[in-house]
Amino acid sequence: MSGMALAAGPIEYALPGQNRRLAPCRSHIRLAADRLTLPSQGLRFSNMQDSQNDNRAADSSSESGSIRSGRFDRRRLLEDYPYITFLLPFLVFGLLTSLEPTEATSGGSFIGLAIPYSMYPWVYTLKIALTIGSILFVLPGYRKFPWRVSPLAVGVGVVGVVLWVGICSLQLEQNHLKPLLDTVGLGSVLGSGTRSAFNPLEALAPHTVGAWSFLLVRFAGLALVLPIIEEFFLRGFLMRFVVDNDWAKLPIGQVNRAAVLVGTIVPMLMHPAELLAAAVWFSMVTWLLVKTRNIWDCVTAHAVTNLLLGIDVVVSGEWHLM
Repeated sequence: MSGMALAAGPIEYALPGQNRRLAPCRSHIRLAADRLTLPSQGLRFSNMQDSQNDNRAADSSSESGSIRSGRFDRRRLLEDYPYITFLLPFLVFGLLTSLEPTEATSGGSFIGLAIPYSMYPWVYTLKIALTIGSILFVLPGYRKFPWRVSPLAVGVGVVGVVLWVGICSLQLEQNHLKPLLDTVGLGSVLGSGTRSAFNPLEALAPHTVGAWSFLLVRFAGLALVLPIIEEFFLRGFLMRFVVDNDWAKLPIGQVNRAAVLVGTIVPMLMHPAELLAAAVWFSMVTWLLVKTRNIWDCVTAHAVTNLLLGIDVVVSGEWHLM
């Protein structure tokens, strides 16, 4: 059909015994004109078609998710999948930690590698670089938590390093806990948390600049990177996840018994060689979280403890603590 004419003249109708002519209502004609267009291709309903196009556009937008106009939308991705902010840096760090060699074992043996102990600085540096990259990727998610730090967080960090070093020096795990675990065949669990104990001032002694450069990287990982990724995983994700399935909307610091237990037991399992020290220290930080309801206080306390621990290791030579 190439076109259609719309008559605007009087409309005739018949009733029994009479004929009348009815003038069309102008509002009806205007409505019809709005609803109809007469292209050469045929008749179409403009408003309905526009509505359908809008719906298709909305569907297309929702389907594209984090990809708009051919470009990757990082903020949209982090909003749609909030767990990425809390899990990605932690997983990157943990995966690369599993590749680190120790004095007794080669690195990456679980995937058929045999990374020698001498390569530890390179593996650790790569780990920190990639973890920092993942932190920068999820940075918009971190910015949702206002930056503020209370003096209490610094105090907890200082007290925490005293307790950590003091409890570790007693070697309660090896002297008392390991014999008990050996009776049930779990004594090796404590050994699974053995640290690298790499002393760059000794291993890289001929290269003074290289030794101190790596020590700087080591402190960056210990006092800056690790506190952020570990606390955001534990306090930002895990402790909220066990409270409510809709965890992302739960305020930081709102906990139940399960959250308190998880906030202590999980990091204990992450530090098997310092099991008792971890129990005390992470319990303190859980208390701090409930007290201030501020995740950055937890990060700060962790950073202060790790910084002072690193300084103590360098001064005392107790490299088995790092």
